[in-house]
Amino acid sequence: MGKNTTNISTLKVGGSHSYYELQLLHELVCIIKSQEQIKQFTLICGKRFHTEIHGIISALEVQKESLQEVIIEHCTCGAGFKELMNCKNLEILRIRYCNDVRIFETKLNTLEITNFLINASSIIQILEKSGSLLQRLKLESMNGIIIEESLLLKTLKSFCPNITYLDISCTELSTQLLELIGNLQNLQYFTLRSVWFINRIRKEELKIRVKKFAEILPLTLQYLDLRYSCLHSYIDILLNNCDVPLKNLLINCIDNEKTTNALIEFSKRKRTLNCVGVNSYCNRSLAKEMERYFALVPSKCIIVNC
Repeated sequence: MGKNTTNISTLKVGGSHSYYELQLLHELVCIIKSQEQIKQFTLICGKRFHTEIHGIISALEVQKESLQEVIIEHCTCGAGFKELMNCKNLEILRIRYCNDVRIFETKLNTLEITNFLINASSIIQILEKSGSLLQRLKLESMNGIIIEESLLLKTLKSFCPNITYLDISCTELSTQLLELIGNLQNLQYFTLRSVWFINRIRKEELKIRVKKFAEILPLTLQYLDLRYSCLHSYIDILLNNCDVPLKNLLINCIDNEKTTNALIEFSKRKRTLNCVGVNSYCNRSLAKEMERYFALVPSKCIIVNC
């Protein structure tokens, strides 16, 4: 391949990393260096693959003019990974289940971080440096908590006003979160995850916050995914106070007439709703009534990824 294939644009490196595969690392480095324009590079590490990958990372120096997207999964990101920041046209960085992400400092258009726990202090430098250039952001904490969440929301509001795609884990509908969403006047796609501590707020106060949340949603918003939030019981309040021309709405389930009626009334009022994606719904007669106004589909059919 190193001798005869020079036009690879997408390269993915990973596997079980046996001794035999590690013997091939030298040949893999040669292949990377022989390419004319690798645009997307994916590296999936294993437990025994930490020190050996630095040769691969160093080899990407040859691709610093062409590399646009880097995906890193299950890696311990040592100092050698800083070399990736020399890629002049790097726009997209996806980091999944990796440690030491604070070493990445570069301007990005798209940043995706998925981990069991996210510490905001480790990514602040990326957000500040990307600033108004950042348009697509996904921060998915598998346990629903982002350490120093307040610092994260403050930084996003101050430095990143041009986000069009936001997928974020937050612990509650805080005033800070509402202020951030209201500040994102170009937001088109929004996924809210893990409002776990919703029971700490009095019911009447929560209704007020949901109403404010609906009212501050930017008029540019077309896609709203609430499947992972705890707002299911308040969908009617949200829709009744929402003036956004949504095209796609994703919710966990439709299991009562209150939700059904709110969806139908919203659709009749806005005339923009094309699809409602659900994980499950129970009553076929309710579904049949709704399908007069919009398509009712499995959520997986309309999910928009970062």
